[in-house]
Amino acid sequence: MARNSDLLNRDEIGNLAASLRPIEQKMLKHTHKQGVSRIWFQGEEPYFDMFFELKNDQIIWFQFTLRGKSLSWDSRTPIMQTGDTNELQIGDVSFYAASKTIEHDPEIDLKFVNLVKSILQARADETIFARALALFNENC
Repeated sequence: MARNSDLLNRDEIGNLAASLRPIEQKMLKHTHKQGVSRIWFQGEEPYFDMFFELKNDQIIWFQFTLRGKSLSWDSRTPIMQTGDTNELQIGDVSFYAASKTIEHDPEIDLKFVNLVKSILQARADETIFARALALFNENC
């Protein structure tokens, strides 16, 4: 499995994008924030997923993880952040999906940001992905 985004060609990016499938809402932990809904997409590869929180049909938070890397955005501090997850580390705790931790990069990983943008662009005809893509134009 290639980890660096610059090693992926257009077909691989398209395959990753096409593999993202919505997870049933009943599997999501419901938030106590009034008017906030969550959407979770999971890709075919292990550790490939994207989470959205929406309020009034606007994204207020999202997180994208792939191959031990993470990109996140929060409307309260509207900047993109990249980081590394513990998902590729071997150990008892990291096998439990809810135990994912993220260590933010000191500087944004532009190669990973561009990979995420490419994956979103491949699904830009779908509203949620188009909205996420617009955040890159506003915050990068």
